Amino acid sequence: MIRIAALALMAACAGYAFHVFAQGRFDARPSVVSISSSSSNGASFAWLYDATDRTVYVCRFGQGADTLDCKAKTALP
Repeated sequence: MIRIAALALMAACAGYAFHVFAQGRFDARPSVVSISSSSSNGASFAWLYDATDRTVYVCRFGQGADTLDCKAKTALP
């Protein structure tokens, strides 16, 4: 009787293990990737690409300004 109960318990644990490993995995890619950056006459620019929206952003930080201005440049097909 104990052997049957032990086999049933092992079968249940194995079934649960198959269930756990069959679950989907998360995709751990960054959503925004830096393309390039440049600086000219006290203004700095950064170009970013968002793969989820397929959009390119340009961000500007000016000299003496405390704000960062980011705007969508274009959406890729």
